[in-house]
Amino acid sequence: MKTKLSIFAVLSALILTGCSKEKDLYQGTQSSVSQEEIDQNVERVFGTTFDPSHDWNATKSGSVNISVNSDKIEKVLLMAFTEEVNEEGERVTSLSVLNEADVNGQSSIQLYYDAPSSNLGLYVAFLSSNSYTLKRVVDNTVASNSRPMTRAISTAFTLPDTELRITNTVESFASKRNWLPGEVFYEMSDYASQKMAVDDYDDDYKQIFRTLVFSYFKNGRQYNNLPLVKNSGLYNENVYPVTTGDEPIILSPVYKRDGGSVYGDEVKNSDLYYYYFREEDLGDDPVAYIESLPKYKAIPFMDCCKDDDVISKHAAYALIYWGDGIPNEETVGSYQFPRGYKVGFMIQSKTTVEGGKKQGELWGDGRLNRFINTYDKCNFKSSKLGSSDPRMAWLTVNDKMLLCCESGTDTDFNDVIIEVEGGVEGFTVIPDTEKATYTYCFEDTQLGDYDLNDVVIKATRVGNKVTYSVVACGAQDELYIKNINAGNIKDNTEVHALFGKQQSEFINTDPGREKCEPVSATKNVSGNFSFLDEANQPYIYNKTRDRNIYLSKAGQDPHGIMIPNDFKYPTERTCVKDAYTEFNSWGKNPINATTWYTEPIYEKVYNK
Repeated sequence: MKTKLSIFAVLSALILTGCSKEKDLYQGTQSSVSQEEIDQNVERVFGTTFDPSHDWNATKSGSVNISVNSDKIEKVLLMAFTEEVNEEGERVTSLSVLNEADVNGQSSIQLYYDAPSSNLGLYVAFLSSNSYTLKRVVDNTVASNSRPMTRAISTAFTLPDTELRITNTVESFASKRNWLPGEVFYEMSDYASQKMAVDDYDDDYKQIFRTLVFSYFKNGRQYNNLPLVKNSGLYNENVYPVTTGDEPIILSPVYKRDGGSVYGDEVKNSDLYYYYFREEDLGDDPVAYIESLPKYKAIPFMDCCKDDDVISKHAAYALIYWGDGIPNEETVGSYQFPRGYKVGFMIQSKTTVEGGKKQGELWGDGRLNRFINTYDKCNFKSSKLGSSDPRMAWLTVNDKMLLCCESGTDTDFNDVIIEVEGGVEGFTVIPDTEKATYTYCFEDTQLGDYDLNDVVIKATRVGNKVTYSVVACGAQDELYIKNINAGNIKDNTEVHALFGKQQSEFINTDPGREKCEPVSATKNVSGNFSFLDEANQPYIYNKTRDRNIYLSKAGQDPHGIMIPNDFKYPTERTCVKDAYTEFNSWGKNPINATTWYTEPIYEKVYNK
């Protein structure tokens, strides 16, 4: 066994190595390391001292009382609304499930939770087989509606009393590029007269809209929301709502985000088109048939999409049925569609910036994007959407049908959003919300480098079950995880051995090495389970040094922290203060920088 280094030697080593490590500073026992030595090491590594009363807790616990006032509701989800910074430096929001329960006829349910102390609010989703309603928790209580919400019917609108005639045709970009020679689109001369006034959403709904839509379809290229679109099943041949034949179809643009004039007003300089058909007429080549159909302008966004990143319902347009076949100057339209027609949508992007590289037809049905998605003379190719990938998706927000469109290149499907109501059969899209993740990070030595990756454990809760996943080990000591003792994560199983690795190997801390899959185990817990209860907290036994490592308590150094999110822990040789520049601020005063763990330096955290 190596002898204990002198304080001078330790400090000298720290001066040279800072937060980095090839291996731990101490290779022998640290059982006799003094508190003074630990304090000196902390100050040397972090460059500061921390609040001696800091308990290193970023989580709060509680319970919510939920009233269920409808026998249609089958499940309730309790969720936290949080915010983080993406790789592009933008703030994005998330809804994550803290706990859930099947209703089973109950009129009152109490759900316990652990949530980030800095969360932006708690919400409850009420689910049935064809309904998803989100409501904010106030004073730890929330109640469902006494009956399911329904989409507003179009009879609430005053339809324009104007002549409905096609007066103009416009050659498509696909025709100009010789993809579909001779293709033209049909327009009326006056769309201002087709614009109808409409009551705006109330503030509560706007908050729900922003909370749900942008937590599901997050902003930013790093998220790529196409898998969410495909998971819904409502894309390509299934993207089409079906006409009911009993009332007009009403479209209201309610949101756009195009960056304004800096990016050429991509949405404002676009128009929405539509087409319709009967399923039985598709024939053997549905794509060719749909491409041959006439396409009609529905909305010039320039007339109704003004402010960027603002939720507002202030204008509406009724779709017009022009009959079947190719229209002519004698064709008269009607606001009433027959029953059983499928309706499709397309955005024609017309902005002239970048030499026309943002011009083209962008289809909800991805099969029609076979040219534009991969056209190398347009910037739409940079979206990396495949030749049959869609550019529109459906989302249901408290029983309102929203058509969410990708008119640019970041694949976030929230560039322009349109509410569709009235004479179409409704779609119900129930978002597949992620479970809240809690991350345990441990230092395996008393004089650590504080990269907080010597052992990393992540946990999620679903009702009365908690799943623990061992995801990383950046240590070379012989380590054991205690107090989980489920599945493969036994008290007597060494951490490196869980992954089938040698004790000398670092696991999932160096992005230059092959990633190992996490090792997971699930155990049953009580209904009032809390991750903050010491009896439930995992800890580490370092056999090499014969010591236990628990979560840090008030007055201790941050050798063990539970972080209430899917924490991106630092890479090997990176101190947490360097990966998260607000960590020191939080450590010096726990009321400051409470969201430090949501703002990583992405190059310094493990993302593989």
